Amino acid sequence: MTNNKDLQSLQQGHRARLRKKFLDEQLAEYELLELLLTYAIPRRDVHALARRLYNKYKNIQYLLAEPIESLMENEGVKENTAIFFKLIHKLTQLEYKSIFDAKPIFYDYDKMVNYCKILVGGKTIEEFYVFYLDKDFKLISQELHSTGTINWAAVYVREITKRALTLNARHIVLLHNHPTSGSFSTDDIEITHELANILKDFDIDVLDHLLVSDGIVYSAKNMFLLDKISK
Repeated sequence: MTNNKDLQSLQQGHRARLRKKFLDEQLAEYELLELLLTYAIPRRDVHALARRLYNKYKNIQYLLAEPIESLMENEGVKENTAIFFKLIHKLTQLEYKSIFDAKPIFYDYDKMVNYCKILVGGKTIEEFYVFYLDKDFKLISQELHSTGTINWAAVYVREITKRALTLNARHIVLLHNHPTSGSFSTDDIEITHELANILKDFDIDVLDHLLVSDGIVYSAKNMFLLDKISK
């Protein structure tokens, strides 16, 4: 019969192997989640919980993006663990944001794409963000413009224009997500054109509109969806 000391020894040995695999860069993604959980829940076997969470969310980024209340709906995830996940998520966002504060926002396009996935990937409702940039394409302010439903988020053209003028922005980048699969909708493109045509009268241009959907980041610029903007 296995006693408590034997179980503790087995858990410690398993966790040591996870740490060693991490240092050797050999961990699978679900094992990364398990290793994270060992720090959030130090006195329990978290292997089954890690598997269950990974099977549900399919992606650690999606898990980290979940609101605290939603995370706590999972059996075995209490407030401390949910806060731990959100802390990791916040620190990751801050790391990317510090890069955009120092360099042009598209200096490293892959970083921008990854940041968009971290910011809105896996969200269960639509969120609409605006990145306000200076004349050198550096970030002045990143702002959550609106939060909507599973398939809609409001875009207030006047508010974005007023905010851009207040910040003395010269460029903006738009970002939103589709919780369900799919590329840009007709409404997405129409509101982008409307906003861009108004902003150009103030010498402010829309550099791009990015959309995160099903793990893919779509670019309206790269898809030539901004071509109808008045010159």
